[in-house]
Amino acid sequence: MLPSSQSDRYEIGPEARARFQDRVRAQLYSHILPFWCGPALNAVHGGGMPWLSNNLQPDFSKPQGLILNARLLWTFSAVYLARPEPMHRRMAERAFEIVLGKFWDNEHGGAVWRLDNQWRVLDDSKKTYGQAFCIYALAEYHRAFGSELARARAIELFELLETYAHDPVNGGYVEVCARNWTEAGPGARLSEKDMPERKSMNCHLHVLEAFTNLYRIWPDRRVAARLRELVELFETRILDRSTFHLRHFFNDAWEARSDTYTFGHDIEASWLLCEAADTLAEPQLFGSVRPLALRMAETTLDEGVDTDGGLVYEGRAGRIVDSGKEWWPQAEAVVGFINAYQISGDEQYLGAALRVWEFIERKVVDRVHGEWYWRIGPDGKPDNTLPKVSEWKDPYHAVRACLEVLRRLGSGGAARYGPVVGPESFGNSGDPASLSRRGR
Repeated sequence: MLPSSQSDRYEIGPEARARFQDRVRAQLYSHILPFWCGPALNAVHGGGMPWLSNNLQPDFSKPQGLILNARLLWTFSAVYLARPEPMHRRMAERAFEIVLGKFWDNEHGGAVWRLDNQWRVLDDSKKTYGQAFCIYALAEYHRAFGSELARARAIELFELLETYAHDPVNGGYVEVCARNWTEAGPGARLSEKDMPERKSMNCHLHVLEAFTNLYRIWPDRRVAARLRELVELFETRILDRSTFHLRHFFNDAWEARSDTYTFGHDIEASWLLCEAADTLAEPQLFGSVRPLALRMAETTLDEGVDTDGGLVYEGRAGRIVDSGKEWWPQAEAVVGFINAYQISGDEQYLGAALRVWEFIERKVVDRVHGEWYWRIGPDGKPDNTLPKVSEWKDPYHAVRACLEVLRRLGSGGAARYGPVVGPESFGNSGDPASLSRRGR
């Protein structure tokens, strides 16, 4: 266990919360988004840069990844909903054209995984994780711009996953299908870092996220049924009730095949499970999810937050096995701890969120080249060998965290799960992001 974070010593009254929002707003609109509207644009081949080094040197030999482009589509659609400016619309439309014009498989349906710099297919597999992010992004694009094509494609992807990737016996979804949606061969996996198992926590976490957003634009009873199934799988199969960490990899029958856990996924799941239950508007479901979310947030705070406020990466059997601090777990920790505060009224979680944000500002934000560093090592220094943009490094986690902070700490935050149980109500910043819509 790491030393106590002492988060309860932080001043987190109305003035501190207002300053918190101001800092987050400045980070989003003056630092992160200008990077993705500027250096990250691909002026040579269109779309976004496939890869930029930490000091912004491009490598056009790197592949164009579905995840990067789908997350760009979600990012600028969500930002437009918060602040409807022409640049945000142009960036969303640009990403929409890439996802449906380049990655979409017009013969078999769905989106292929990876293209080269001339937009030719390098990997035509249909990875459930990738289809989920397309659903997530297309639903957001429909919400922002009313695109019926986006809605139709999102529904089509749901139907494809139901037909070919869903396990009707054990529940959940297989990790990878071939291009024509037949079963992928042995060894199929999401990435080189993942185990070649049939099912994974990471895939199901983002299918949950995707179906939550899909349900907002298409409240079909089958989507609701799958959301309930996914929540139940997290409650009974994926979450280890003895540790309150998520297991990573499973066989078809949901037997665990791994023994490590990542604190970023634990805290991210804690708030995404609440969001799914809230979107379904089923009090009984939320009643079962809320205590689990709080225990997951408590465990993350006790075991994963270092004395500097940052969230370490990975653990095993109660020990830290990777004390590095990557950008995305920090972003998810900010949201997850605020979510824990909203459903408990316990000020320690708001203090923890503020401490993680201060770590981001102090260590993760790159004030020379823009955006956020990928990873801060155990020595407290950024790993400059890791890229600023790649098929796995994108704006989604950071932008979503900023939008969630502004909304949750603004006038819309108190209404998220009914009245906030706590000694103070949230202040009203009046920021457009805080007023965007319920359940974001």
